[in-house]
Amino acid sequence: MAIQHIPPIQCLLTFEALARLRHAGRAADELCVTPSAVSHRIRQLESHLGVELFGRSDFTLTADGAAYLANVRTGLAALRQVPLRGVAQGATRLRVAITPTFCRQFVMPRLELFRNMYPDIELILQVSIPLLDVTAEKADLEVRFGTGGYTDLEHRLILAEDATPACSPSYLNEFGPYNGFDSEAEIAQARLIRSPLEPWSSWFSSCGITQPEPHLGAQFNDLGLVYDAAASGFGVALVRLQMGAAWLESGRLVRLSPRAVPSPHGHYICWQPGALERWECAAFADWLTQALA
Repeated sequence: MAIQHIPPIQCLLTFEALARLRHAGRAADELCVTPSAVSHRIRQLESHLGVELFGRSDFTLTADGAAYLANVRTGLAALRQVPLRGVAQGATRLRVAITPTFCRQFVMPRLELFRNMYPDIELILQVSIPLLDVTAEKADLEVRFGTGGYTDLEHRLILAEDATPACSPSYLNEFGPYNGFDSEAEIAQARLIRSPLEPWSSWFSSCGITQPEPHLGAQFNDLGLVYDAAASGFGVALVRLQMGAAWLESGRLVRLSPRAVPSPHGHYICWQPGALERWECAAFADWLTQALA
């Protein structure tokens, strides 16, 4: 006899709450999740069952939904007699390709929140290479770092940042002081840390300086390595205000100017057409967008 998989308990609890309250916000408050999580769980349950449970306008139950609700309430009443931890739950696997420093600075510190909201998603994170958009394996979602305008995937900008020159306190003591780091003389005397991910041309242009991208000096293709190199006294780096916040707030890096300029590169969540129809893809994309807002 074929095994019939039971829907995840979170989906059943959400369905019962929404059917009872008929309001996504109130159901979310009762379950201590977001309205978006309520929507994703209902979509997951409907996908699992292969039927529509609600009339979308006012959360009126369909005939299938009403029939299923009676069974769900009976089942939940029985399950409340024992710890919910004893209930076997199925997991939905989601593979996300993501750039390394973005993952360390923005995703990992928030990952427990995602796990608590979506315990039924088995999340697999793999590294992608910034600007080159190269991934080790095919992923359900990608977080790309670049200029956007991608034609191979649908995409959404999730983080645009400003950047400012910064260096280590020891480097500043040895080679400073600087007066805004916005003159050709100051810049010419400094060791500029280079990276194709954060070109100096944006800073030069904002200062009215017409000189090409530097061709000498240490170079790195990961922003975390750029910031670590600057903190180790390699020279002056262009540091993104949010991504580099840990270095700046800890004092490992100090700003050389009160001014910051828009970076030409941003972070984008990308997906194949139709991927967001899968509840787990939509859940992660919405969660990450809201987490960075």
